[in-house]
This record gives sequence, structure tokens and C-alpha cells, in this order.
Amino acid sequence: MSSRVSPGRSGPRQAAALLATIVCGCVLVACDSGGDGSGSASVTPRPTPPAASDFTGSPPSAVASAASSIIGSAKSRASSAAASVSARASEFAASVSADTVRAAATAQKELKDVKGSGNATADVGMTGLPTAETGGLRAVVVTITNNTDAKASYAVQVDFKNPDGKVVETRYIGKEDLAPGQRAQPIVVSRQPPQPQLTPVLAKAQRY
Repeated sequence: MSSRVSPGRSGPRQAAALLATIVCGCVLVACDSGGDGSGSASVTPRPTPPAASDFTGSPPSAVASAASSIIGSAKSRASSAAASVSARASEFAASVSADTVRAAATAQKELKDVKGSGNATADVGMTGLPTAETGGLRAVVVTITNNTDAKASYAVQVDFKNPDGKVVETRYIGKEDLAPGQRAQPIVVSRQPPQPQLTPVLAKAQRY
């Protein structure tokens, strides 16, 4: 028996093979249409992002502008906060009247020759004010109460001590002509910086 395939049956197979060849050829040409015209098919490799360490020079203007804006805004806020604190401190210091300044001078004079702690420490108390209310200044409310049955004047000395117990500042305050049972609350303001922390101590109180 012959193994050859008869011409009648090989015709469709040859036609199918020819059609497949034509289609593949079209696909290859379409894929290579953007190449160099050599006619050979090529595959474009996937791009690899550059390493960040290879970048040189200045950042893009948009990034630099944004960074500059952020820094400028932060500086502006810090400056505004500092100005606000300074303004509050100035307002608080200005609230200490000329009468208080004069009373301080009188109290210092009256206490000049007083030995020990004086005769009126029991009539005087002190309370510190929160720095949030004083613009960052250290201030103490000195409460003076005339516990006698006659009109009296008072002179008070407040010492500010550092953590080592050393007196770094002395302030004076007073009140004149308090009636029996009357109370006064003048304020003593420290001129020292916020740090280191200082402790106010009642050093002298004299009734005269």
C-alpha cells in the first residue's frame, strides 16, 4: 500500500498552512512598525526607574517653592508666638501702677534697719501667678491683712532663690494705711529670666 496522500486531501491542509503563515507575518510586521525599518521583529524592554543616588543639581522649582513656603510659614508662626508672649508680658508689667512702684520704694526704706524677719510675717501670705497669665513673667501676689484693731502700714521683702538656695533677686512691696481687718494684694514681679526656676520666699514683713 502506498503511504502518499492523495492530492485531493492535501489541498485544504496546504491552504490552511499558507493562511497561518500570512497571518503570523502580518503580526510580526505590525509589531515592528515602530522600529528602524529593518523588517525584523523586536521586543521593547520594560523601562527601569533611575536610582535616586544618580540625581544631581537643584530640586524642581515647584518642590523648592513648596519647601520655602513651609519654612517661611513656620518662621512666621514662631515669630508671631514670640511677639504675642512679649506683648502679654509688656501689658502685664504695665499694669503695675506707679503707686506700686512708690510703695516698693517706701517699703525698702522702712525695712532698711529691720533686724530679723520683722513683726508682721503672720499678716502676710504669698501666691504665685501662672506664667500663662503674666506673659511668661514670674509674679507673686502678696496678700497683706491688717489683723490689728488700728490702722497700720506694711512693708514686705520678697527674696527669689535659685535651686541651690542662693538669693538672686530681692523685691519690695508694701501698703500704707490699712484699716483694721482690711486686706491688700499687691503684686511682685521678678526681673529674672524664666530659667532657672526661682522660688519666692517671704524674707521680711514689718508693720509700722
